[in-house]
Amino acid sequence: MSISVKPRERAAVLQSLQAGLVPKIGLHLIQVGRKRELDSMLRDLGQITDEGASFRFVIGPFGSGKSFFLSLVRTLALQKKVAVVSADITMERRLYAGSGQAQALFSELMRNLAIKARPEGGALRNLCDGWISNIRQSVISAGGDEKKVKERIQADLRDVQDQVGGFEFAEVLMRYFEGFTSGNEELQGAALRWMRAEYTTKTEARQALGVRRIIEDENFYDSLKLMAVFARKAGYTGLLVALDEMVVLSHRLPNARARQSNYEAILSMFNDCMQGGARGLGFIMAGTKEFLEDPRRGIFSYEALRTRLVDNQFAGSGFTDLTGPVIRLQCLSAEDLAVLLSNIATVQAGGDPAKWLVPKEAIHATLEKANATLGAEFFKTPRDIVRSFVGLLNIIEQNPTASWQALIGDDFIQRPKEALSAEESVAAVDASPDDDGLAAFKL
Repeated sequence: MSISVKPRERAAVLQSLQAGLVPKIGLHLIQVGRKRELDSMLRDLGQITDEGASFRFVIGPFGSGKSFFLSLVRTLALQKKVAVVSADITMERRLYAGSGQAQALFSELMRNLAIKARPEGGALRNLCDGWISNIRQSVISAGGDEKKVKERIQADLRDVQDQVGGFEFAEVLMRYFEGFTSGNEELQGAALRWMRAEYTTKTEARQALGVRRIIEDENFYDSLKLMAVFARKAGYTGLLVALDEMVVLSHRLPNARARQSNYEAILSMFNDCMQGGARGLGFIMAGTKEFLEDPRRGIFSYEALRTRLVDNQFAGSGFTDLTGPVIRLQCLSAEDLAVLLSNIATVQAGGDPAKWLVPKEAIHATLEKANATLGAEFFKTPRDIVRSFVGLLNIIEQNPTASWQALIGDDFIQRPKEALSAEESVAAVDASPDDDGLAAFKL
């Protein structure tokens, strides 16, 4: 049966998959499996829309589909009218630091702010404009004037001022409103710059906006809570924060103290969300099993988090618990992988299965070659299989006389020579010395 595939979606899906990346659009065209996990996340999104909070860790080996799963959850959140901010953790962007790394993470999150009308990101201005337009429409339709609009804006911001750091946040929103009504793009830009945490000094922010506080490392989480409040005022049901490459915190930071500080930040956010301190706010963090369970560097090395994230004692032996804070992605079955490759072939054919470049036998041959090449890693790393299959389709598209049988040779399934993500270099990093204040020696 044919499906509707837009040229933009086709290009995004095929280009991203061949590069080992997750496409930002067109995910619904290739989605397979993960139904129970997605149902569990739908319940979390329900909590967020009901002004509750949620906190989840998505755990699995590299290439298992964590980033893809995060993108699926992101799509579901946008459909539920939840605003979404997302970013990858790096050495320059992390949850806790004293040299601007947490501020840099906040900036990246705000630049990637997505709403249903703008799923590709960069929607902070849309959020602000929508908030003002909704209030103005409500006031004007009730017979009010511009003075009444300003009064309603001020009234709408009163409860924001009760939050930690809320007074300055409300002041910045008022500056944006003033710029919006007067057509002052410079003032609007300054307000957006403040909300993106792009001011590095309080003096600069005071000169531009008249506020004495900026978003920086020390108020990272409080600022996210304020953005969640504002998202609801702007007509959305909450804010979801999606963080990938969490393994950087466990296996890239240079010493134990830096890791512990970031784990303390995670613990503080986790406790606040679970105890009802946050409203309309959710977190989903993706990492490898090493990030979670490594007793020396992982989250489980921090006892307070280990006791909160340990698996249900009754899980296992055929039972799965998806209500806890940790979702462990199960490996895709051979049948799931076959459906995935079929979906990719259909996307490549523009949505018409009758125009596949290869027969179904090519999919079975691809999976057999992957099984022979990857062995035990066959089901754990669909990324490598997908990259090779997309490459096969691209070659045949450009060389119609090429034989798919000849292309599926001994070197058909190949892993990239360089790591595609921080996760893939964990083994090398894990073998490096750790600055824990201890020295190794032999007698």
